[in-house]
Amino acid sequence: MDGTVQKERSDLLCMDRAALVALVTEECKEKPYRAAQIAAWLCKAALFDEMTDLPKPLIARLKECATLSYPAVFDKKVSALDKTVKFLYRLTDGQLVEAVVMRYEHGYSICISTQAGCRMGCRFCASTLGGRVRNLTEGEMLGEILVAQRSLGVRISHVVLMGIGEPLDNYDHVLRFLRLVSAKEGLNISGRNISLSTCGLVPRIADLAKENLPLTLSVSLHASDNKRRSAIMPVNDRYPLEELLPACRDYFDATGRRISFEYTLIAGENDAPADADALAALLKTSFGDRPFHVNLIPVNPVKESGFQQGSRASVLAFCRRLNRLHVNATVRRTLGADINASCGQLRHAAGQNAKGNQNS
Repeated sequence: MDGTVQKERSDLLCMDRAALVALVTEECKEKPYRAAQIAAWLCKAALFDEMTDLPKPLIARLKECATLSYPAVFDKKVSALDKTVKFLYRLTDGQLVEAVVMRYEHGYSICISTQAGCRMGCRFCASTLGGRVRNLTEGEMLGEILVAQRSLGVRISHVVLMGIGEPLDNYDHVLRFLRLVSAKEGLNISGRNISLSTCGLVPRIADLAKENLPLTLSVSLHASDNKRRSAIMPVNDRYPLEELLPACRDYFDATGRRISFEYTLIAGENDAPADADALAALLKTSFGDRPFHVNLIPVNPVKESGFQQGSRASVLAFCRRLNRLHVNATVRRTLGADINASCGQLRHAAGQNAKGNQNS
């Protein structure tokens, strides 16, 4: 041991253009234009040795002072029904997260993870089984998109933060990710093509409203009264509907961006006609003449939850009832049903398999 302290290497995927220029000029002693070349390669998920228009001394210096946090594809499943692709990624420390790429008429959309695991405890969600391990960095979130684009040979134009984890529980990294992914010199994905889903962390909703970002906020509701919402979403004990809905109203007033409320339909729990009536009354009372949308989601059966989907007819009847009550509601299109495309299922299965192998 010579007592030398090794300087921590910087992750290029976490850098905005100013930081990348600083690295190139100060650490690597190169001209600023090299930063633009590196940024272009990062958009292709290129490794250092693939950056063929950079001089070899610069490549060598980058390897010494920087890293690339691209996730490795641990598993990849393609739906035979609709070509939805689910990636199970292994991060550099071995943690597993998921991303799902879906094709729509408007192009390709990706649903990404923001944490390894989740501590919110929603009973219907596989992502929360096992709790939260750690937050993802902005570079790791960006890497989910970059690797998916390279693997599939497509350009992704829409992003949904609705995979494993609660985005607003990883607020600082998520905010930096949003600025990176929308940067013109990067992937240049418009904020209007980005949706962020939250279970309802009221203080962070207020913080996000101040950022003046043109994204769509999706709020998980799933029940129209505190007793039933708390039974399936423990976060409601801390931030009940009396606090959550005014925060959503304030978010619209500050940003002008319509809120989308997610409502997971669970057979025998919250899918009766009376539940539709109560939901309509709650939202119309809370929002007045402000616009909002209800996104109805048939629950994905997770063995540990015991919850089951209702019939397709009952789902459509619930939607029609809301529409008749002048509530803008639609049923979310189900994609990747044959590949367990809902968040957390592949990660949980991989973890269970690993435990089984250790015990055998």
